[in-house]
Amino acid sequence: MTTAQTILAVTLSLVFLPLGLAKIAALPFMRQAAAHLGMSPGHYRVIGMLETAGAAGLLLGLATVPLGVAAAGGLTVLMAAAAVVHLRHGDPPGRALPAAVLALTAAVYAGVAIAAG
Repeated sequence: MTTAQTILAVTLSLVFLPLGLAKIAALPFMRQAAAHLGMSPGHYRVIGMLETAGAAGLLLGLATVPLGVAAAGGLTVLMAAAAVVHLRHGDPPGRALPAAVLALTAAVYAGVAIAAG
Protein backbone atom coordinates (compact mmCIF):
# COMPACT_ATOMS: atom_id res chain seq x y z
CA MET A 1 0.00 0.00 0.00
CA THR A 2 1.47 3.31 -1.04
CA THR A 3 0.68 6.80 0.09
CA ALA A 4 -0.46 7.65 -3.45
CA GLN A 5 -2.96 4.77 -3.40
CA THR A 6 -4.37 5.89 -0.10
CA ILE A 7 -4.68 9.53 -1.12
CA LEU A 8 -6.28 8.70 -4.46
CA ALA A 9 -8.70 6.16 -2.97
CA VAL A 10 -9.84 8.46 -0.17
CA THR A 11 -10.11 11.50 -2.45
CA LEU A 12 -12.11 9.65 -5.10
CA SER A 13 -14.36 8.15 -2.43
CA LEU A 14 -14.99 11.60 -0.95
CA VAL A 15 -16.17 12.71 -4.40
CA PHE A 16 -18.19 9.67 -5.44
CA LEU A 17 -19.90 8.83 -2.16
CA PRO A 18 -21.86 12.09 -1.72
CA LEU A 19 -22.66 12.32 -5.44
CA GLY A 20 -23.87 8.74 -5.51
CA LEU A 21 -25.97 9.18 -2.38
CA ALA A 22 -27.49 12.39 -3.81
CA LYS A 23 -28.49 10.49 -6.95
CA ILE A 24 -29.96 7.61 -4.92
CA ALA A 25 -31.94 10.09 -2.79
CA ALA A 26 -33.09 11.83 -5.99
CA LEU A 27 -32.31 15.26 -4.57
CA PRO A 28 -33.82 18.08 -6.63
CA PHE A 29 -30.56 19.12 -8.30
CA MET A 30 -29.92 15.50 -9.29
CA ARG A 31 -33.44 15.14 -10.72
CA GLN A 32 -32.77 18.28 -12.77
CA ALA A 33 -29.46 16.87 -14.00
CA ALA A 34 -31.15 13.60 -14.95
CA ALA A 35 -33.89 15.43 -16.84
CA HIS A 36 -31.31 17.59 -18.63
CA LEU A 37 -29.56 14.44 -19.85
CA GLY A 38 -32.82 12.72 -20.79
CA MET A 39 -32.60 10.09 -18.05
CA SER A 40 -35.29 8.88 -15.73
CA PRO A 41 -34.81 9.32 -11.98
CA GLY A 42 -34.68 5.53 -11.71
CA HIS A 43 -31.81 5.32 -14.19
CA TYR A 44 -30.00 8.07 -12.32
CA ARG A 45 -30.47 6.14 -9.07
CA VAL A 46 -28.77 3.12 -10.66
CA ILE A 47 -25.84 5.35 -11.59
CA GLY A 48 -25.79 6.60 -8.00
CA MET A 49 -25.66 3.02 -6.73
CA LEU A 50 -22.73 2.29 -9.04
CA GLU A 51 -20.91 5.40 -7.82
CA THR A 52 -21.56 4.48 -4.19
CA ALA A 53 -20.41 0.90 -4.76
CA GLY A 54 -17.31 2.22 -6.53
CA ALA A 55 -16.49 4.49 -3.59
CA ALA A 56 -16.88 1.59 -1.17
CA GLY A 57 -14.77 -0.62 -3.42
CA LEU A 58 -11.98 1.94 -3.49
CA LEU A 59 -11.91 2.10 0.29
CA LEU A 60 -12.06 -1.67 0.65
CA GLY A 61 -9.32 -1.83 -1.96
CA LEU A 62 -6.98 -0.32 0.59
CA ALA A 63 -7.09 -3.75 2.24
CA THR A 64 -7.65 -5.89 -0.88
CA VAL A 65 -5.90 -4.39 -3.91
CA PRO A 66 -7.77 -6.37 -6.63
CA LEU A 67 -11.09 -5.03 -5.32
CA GLY A 68 -9.79 -1.46 -5.46
CA VAL A 69 -8.50 -1.96 -9.00
CA ALA A 70 -11.86 -3.41 -10.09
CA ALA A 71 -13.73 -0.49 -8.48
CA ALA A 72 -11.40 2.01 -10.15
CA GLY A 73 -11.90 0.30 -13.50
CA GLY A 74 -15.66 0.47 -13.14
CA LEU A 75 -15.56 4.13 -12.14
CA THR A 76 -13.24 4.90 -15.05
CA VAL A 77 -15.73 3.43 -17.52
CA LEU A 78 -18.69 5.08 -15.78
CA MET A 79 -17.10 8.54 -15.84
CA ALA A 80 -15.85 8.21 -19.41
CA ALA A 81 -19.42 7.36 -20.41
CA ALA A 82 -20.70 10.35 -18.41
CA ALA A 83 -18.35 12.67 -20.30
CA VAL A 84 -19.59 11.28 -23.61
CA VAL A 85 -23.24 11.65 -22.56
CA HIS A 86 -22.67 15.30 -21.66
CA LEU A 87 -21.05 16.02 -25.01
CA ARG A 88 -23.74 14.15 -26.97
CA HIS A 89 -26.43 16.20 -25.25
CA GLY A 90 -24.83 19.39 -26.48
CA ASP A 91 -23.20 20.44 -23.22
CA PRO A 92 -20.07 22.55 -23.62
CA PRO A 93 -16.81 20.67 -23.03
CA GLY A 94 -16.49 22.34 -19.63
CA ARG A 95 -19.56 20.40 -18.43
CA ALA A 96 -17.94 17.11 -19.45
CA LEU A 97 -14.55 17.99 -17.95
CA PRO A 98 -15.27 16.93 -14.33
CA ALA A 99 -16.34 13.46 -15.48
CA ALA A 100 -13.27 13.18 -17.72
CA VAL A 101 -10.96 14.24 -14.87
CA LEU A 102 -12.58 11.72 -12.53
CA ALA A 103 -12.19 8.99 -15.17
CA LEU A 104 -8.52 9.85 -15.55
CA THR A 105 -7.99 9.98 -11.78
CA ALA A 106 -9.63 6.58 -11.28
CA ALA A 107 -7.45 5.14 -14.06
CA VAL A 108 -4.36 6.60 -12.39
CA TYR A 109 -5.39 4.97 -9.10
CA ALA A 110 -5.71 1.61 -10.86
CA GLY A 111 -2.30 2.04 -12.45
CA VAL A 112 -0.66 3.01 -9.17
CA ALA A 113 -2.30 0.08 -7.36
CA ILE A 114 -1.23 -2.40 -10.03
CA ALA A 115 2.32 -1.04 -10.09
CA ALA A 116 2.56 -1.26 -6.29
CA GLY A 117 1.49 -4.90 -6.41
